[in-house]
Amino acid sequence: MGDVKDHPHDSAAELRSAGLRVTAVRLAILDTVRAGDHLDVDAVTSRVRDRLGHVSFQAVYEALHAFTTLGLVRRIEPAGSPARFECRVGDNHHHLVCRECGRLTDVDCAVGEAPCLEPANDAGYLVDEADVTFWGFCPDCRQAHKEEFAHD
Repeated sequence: MGDVKDHPHDSAAELRSAGLRVTAVRLAILDTVRAGDHLDVDAVTSRVRDRLGHVSFQAVYEALHAFTTLGLVRRIEPAGSPARFECRVGDNHHHLVCRECGRLTDVDCAVGEAPCLEPANDAGYLVDEADVTFWGFCPDCRQAHKEEFAHD
């Protein structure tokens, strides 16, 4: 597993360029987040353990915190849900969240390049990021409750 060729996105180079030492645990965490779909810390820990054996929850949490601080990973915190992590960073995309099952889906900015960065009134703030969350019901939950959503 230590071979960089095992990491198609060159996770080892990303870790090095961020100033982090390359370890099997860090590679597994970064690759797990990249391969996952907005995973929470528990899911990342479980998948890393499946891959490497025992890894502490604290080690995963600390690595995710470092990755987030260094811009390798984005932390998303939808209301009422544990923090989730993704590797899609730097493009100011947004999220759709299902109220029923909690499914989280990426959605690009609605118009142009990061239009949400220009609020009607910035109150003197220098805005550098917007976090928009659209709430609703995913297609699977809508189908499961089609009578309730018949007016759609």
